[in-house]
Amino acid sequence: MNASARALLAHAADPAAPDTVLFARLVGARIESHDLLLLGLGGRELDALAGRHFPGAKFGRAPGALVPDAHRVFVRDLHGLLMWHDRTAARHREDAHCLATIIAAASLRPDHLWRDLGLAGRDDVTEMLSRHYPDLVARNVANLRWKKFLAQEVALAQGVAPTCAPGCPGCEDYGFCYPDNR
Repeated sequence: MNASARALLAHAADPAAPDTVLFARLVGARIESHDLLLLGLGGRELDALAGRHFPGAKFGRAPGALVPDAHRVFVRDLHGLLMWHDRTAARHREDAHCLATIIAAASLRPDHLWRDLGLAGRDDVTEMLSRHYPDLVARNVANLRWKKFLAQEVALAQGVAPTCAPGCPGCEDYGFCYPDNR
């Protein structure tokens, strides 16, 4: 856990709550990289998230979240898919919305999902997804990388042929995940 995440947890209402720790890691990673915009959250959403989990913490303002026009439909559909499957949404709708937004925004970046989220590895993504989206995790029977799997699930929900997430073509392992597209 980086220093920014630890600083956020020092302000946490419940520093042991799994989602508080998760959001500290996700937001802390973007603070460390000096780019809160990569969270995909608008300023009000980020302020509300901070108020729920880290009252009194100060970490600057995120400008309004920007999604390139070419990727708006993918981001919207992935966000909707995640919200549909989130087991915590009934109790914590605002947190579920923020997490789905952060994951969808990370899918636009050209690296492995765990790196795009600022997490330590694939196991961290699996743990996060298992807690919030266990039905989706159970469907990953081929043990696909998470960004590829989520993009496939979006395509299947739309009834179209599976394709990659917008960020996949820029990843170092694109040829591994999509050998037919080299």
